[in-house]
Amino acid sequence: MNSTISPMPLTETRNRRASRVFVFTVAAASLVLFLSSSNAQTSRKAVAAAAAEDQSGAFKEYRGVQLGMLADEVRKKLGTPKDKGDEQDFFVFGETETAQIVYDQTHKVITISADYLTAAADVPTAKTVFGSDVEAKADGSVYRMVRFPKAGYWVSYNRTSGATPMTSITLQKIQ
Repeated sequence: MNSTISPMPLTETRNRRASRVFVFTVAAASLVLFLSSSNAQTSRKAVAAAAAEDQSGAFKEYRGVQLGMLADEVRKKLGTPKDKGDEQDFFVFGETETAQIVYDQTHKVITISADYLTAAADVPTAKTVFGSDVEAKADGSVYRMVRFPKAGYWVSYNRTSGATPMTSITLQKIQ
């Protein structure tokens, strides 16, 4: 028995080659676009991180209270705390705003945390805190934390989702 394999027609061979070249080209182009996008995102993050190290945030104080102030100075600015202590004071400014001020052993402010229990217009926005907008998550919540090593502190902004979101802004000395 003599079996012979008939050769593929030339046009079918060319079509298969062209198809493979097309698939390879699309795959290569996709890879190049993906790598370019990844590198651009990495570069943007690196630039933002470098800028953050060289600067301090837009939000540096709360109601005139700054990191490093003495407890007595804080109480002069904010009034009598609802709960007073050597390590921490708790202030209440109506039904929708509270603040915790934490002190070190020398009674200097090391943490300022303000909480807003409303969606009122006077609640600081992420743009107010960071100097630029922060993209909300799909559920409407917002979170961002930025370190300012040269300035010696970090700041975070956290807003929950919903009709009556809670917003927390925290400044803390880097130790």
